[in-house]
Amino acid sequence: MPRGRRPQSVLVRLTGEDGSVGWGEAAFPEPADTTWADIEERLAPALLGLDWERPEDVSATTEFGTRRAAAAVDVACWDLWCRARGLPLAHALGGTRTSIVTGARIDTEPFLVDTLVTRVNQAVGGGHTRVTVRIAPGWDIEPMRALRAAFPALAVVADAGGAYTESPEDLDALNALDAYGLLALERPFAPGDLAAHARLQQRLTAAVAPRIGDLDMLDAALRQEAGRALNLSIRRFGGLTAARGAHDRAYAAGWDVWCGGSGAFGIGQAAAVALASLPGCTLPSDVTDPAGGPAFVSPPVRSSGGVVGVPLTQPGLGHEIDEERIARLATRTLRIPA
Repeated sequence: MPRGRRPQSVLVRLTGEDGSVGWGEAAFPEPADTTWADIEERLAPALLGLDWERPEDVSATTEFGTRRAAAAVDVACWDLWCRARGLPLAHALGGTRTSIVTGARIDTEPFLVDTLVTRVNQAVGGGHTRVTVRIAPGWDIEPMRALRAAFPALAVVADAGGAYTESPEDLDALNALDAYGLLALERPFAPGDLAAHARLQQRLTAAVAPRIGDLDMLDAALRQEAGRALNLSIRRFGGLTAARGAHDRAYAAGWDVWCGGSGAFGIGQAAAVALASLPGCTLPSDVTDPAGGPAFVSPPVRSSGGVVGVPLTQPGLGHEIDEERIARLATRTLRIPA
């Protein structure tokens, strides 16, 4: 678990009988000790005793772990399985794209309009064709008006972080936002209140994107028509296996999908690139966030002109992992012999 100013992660390294190596990453803010203990005490021992032929076979073992721990193990299994067979991860998942159009998340604290416009301008200058900006009650109409004045044609997602309710004041603000041509309104209400999301979707032109983290909730959202867009997160769904299943269901229902990367070491971003290559991922994806910083995978997962290529000539994640550098930064390690 490397320390430093960048987000922390737990990394999982699996070694196959043929010497192939697979990597997975579990990013926080979930407490580090929770993720670490889950992998050490539950998931790793269970995986060692499991006779699996495909990564999907591991799902029953990981589904009762914490989501981030399960995601790290699941991604490592996919990477290992693909490397052993010489398959690019994107192809193994069913991906059809050779490149991913990228978006960027813009955080502005304190909330200042000039700062927001400047940071969005930097993202647009870097080639991103969609930005996601945080909104909150009292910080919604004014920043959106300023963004539209500066960037009339830019695709914008407003992420409310579950901060709104169905009070008259909040609904008036959310309805007013619809006039600014949002691509999507993400997480307007508390995660479990799908009925409120469904009522709001009936009133808005913009797609509502509720926070969904498992297949049961997604099925309920589809039945209730509680949105039309899905932010597909590997860590939230607990791995590539479940995330691919969520993509398939959302795509079949006609929802738009975008993917987010997660982690401090590029492994989570590389997995998100492979997932974003699936045919239903129709919106620009946040696969390069967090941007910048040191690169622990080669080539780095970076956007060039708003596009990141899908590795199709190398197996697995398609990136070499700087194991020596990671080992030097690790604050805790565990090796479980087969």
